[in-house]
Amino acid sequence: MDGSAGDARAALARLRGSLGGGTRPSPDVASAPNAGRRSAVLMLFGAADGSPGDRPIPPEDAAVLLLRRASGLRHHPGQIGFPGGGLEPVDVDPSAAAVREAVEETGVDPRGIELFPPLPELPLAVSNHIVTPVPAWWRHPSPVRAMDAAETEEVFYTPVRALLDPANRRSVERVRGMLVPRMPAFEVDGRLIWGFTAVLLSGLFDTLRWAVPWDEDRLAVPEL
Repeated sequence: MDGSAGDARAALARLRGSLGGGTRPSPDVASAPNAGRRSAVLMLFGAADGSPGDRPIPPEDAAVLLLRRASGLRHHPGQIGFPGGGLEPVDVDPSAAAVREAVEETGVDPRGIELFPPLPELPLAVSNHIVTPVPAWWRHPSPVRAMDAAETEEVFYTPVRALLDPANRRSVERVRGMLVPRMPAFEVDGRLIWGFTAVLLSGLFDTLRWAVPWDEDRLAVPEL
């Protein structure tokens, strides 16, 4: 990890300006039609111990809010992802949509969230969405839970330290028995994070130089 990036919040705040070549594509991140529905996801980081994030916190002491989608959903059932969803008429921009969806899905108090400039849109071909990732910092953490069991199975906070641990890094190259372009994945506490979410996380870690070398030949197979 780059020692100069010792404050996770400051690194996330400048993430948009740090982007060079973007993230690696996955089978989901491919040429979706321009008419795809616009969506946004909230990449909400904060102190791993749940304390207020109003002080410098090293990346390895941060964590990110994730959720597992309900198994009965049409798109990405049972998969782990960021809170988020489609833009609605009430949303003034993708950041507003990301926060609104996060509140609806996890019950997070929006007053404790500090938003940073959104990242470039990414096409999500499998569900025909154009997704805007919105980095954010959890200045004042609040209780979270799965607000609607029909949409969300669980809400949890994953330590960045665990995500960066080479022992927890994986690659996925086979989905539903079919070979796909190799993509990064993470396996933490029995949960496999893969697809669009893992691509975003891996790209973020690489861009901010938080990542450490890991074995890309260690494979995992998603259970779908």
